[in-house]
Amino acid sequence: MGAPDYRLDIAELRIVRAIADGGSITAAAAALGYSQPAVSQQVKRLEQRLGVPVVERVGRRMRLTEAGRVIARHAAAVATVIEAASGELAELAGLRSGTVRMVGFPSASPTVLPRLMDRLAHAEPGLTLTYVEAEPPEAIADVRADRADIALTFGYPGDRSDPHGENARGLDTEVIGYDDLLAVLPAGHAAARQSGPIEIAPLAHEDWIAGCPRCRGHLLEVCGRAGFVPAIRFETDNFVAVEQLVAQGIGVATLPGLAVSSFPVLPGVVTRPLPASERRAIHAVSAGGAGRVPAVASVLGHLRAVVGELTGTGAREN
Repeated sequence: MGAPDYRLDIAELRIVRAIADGGSITAAAAALGYSQPAVSQQVKRLEQRLGVPVVERVGRRMRLTEAGRVIARHAAAVATVIEAASGELAELAGLRSGTVRMVGFPSASPTVLPRLMDRLAHAEPGLTLTYVEAEPPEAIADVRADRADIALTFGYPGDRSDPHGENARGLDTEVIGYDDLLAVLPAGHAAARQSGPIEIAPLAHEDWIAGCPRCRGHLLEVCGRAGFVPAIRFETDNFVAVEQLVAQGIGVATLPGLAVSSFPVLPGVVTRPLPASERRAIHAVSAGGAGRVPAVASVLGHLRAVVGELTGTGAREN
């Protein structure tokens, strides 16, 4: 046997990545449109050339070895570069088509997504957009794993577990707008009669209704900076349930502006903005270099516009 040859070709990268995603050679073959024997032979030749196993069987499933995981980890970046090159060539030919995979946080689904789809239908009829709902950490993981091209995410000021830090290293992360944080109050509450932004400190003795885990974490941060620990009596990530509980006088809450705008404010509920320093930043996250792919670049451009329209903010605001 000769010396190991560590050079890889595109077909091998795609096969190893498909095995990682599908958990078997059979699933990889189906995903790639190859026969199962052809994939098995390709893997065998790759292992012989590298001099190390790439896959191993565990029970009925096939999993990657450490060498296989190294190959799969780099496959996503290589695929992005290839798509960028193909996209630039298509752009030279005056073409703009393809499928862009997007994931986004729940309150973006009834607000950002419909407007984005409408814009794309009129401006980019050759583009197909797919969408899956996910919270920011999972959405960023989807981009890193090449399960999505764009993640629409958010981050709160002072968030000690901000997913746009180490988790997003090597990805392209852009702030595309800011979403007001609103106090959600019963209509008869004294603070509800104030105009303009209100401070959270006067609500220290209220019972609280907390939202999603990230929103709950930020509520604790905001109240902590104001000098108190909120008495959280209920927790739900259902925006309508939050308003129903507030309307019944059971407690007060905070909700992002996009969440509140996704449905009519219920009778008996008033919202007031908190100071601008508490706004959450809306991010678009994509694989490094994915913005050079015309289809992805086009969706990012329309996404910036839609978020700007809905929030009245842009990336340059403080």
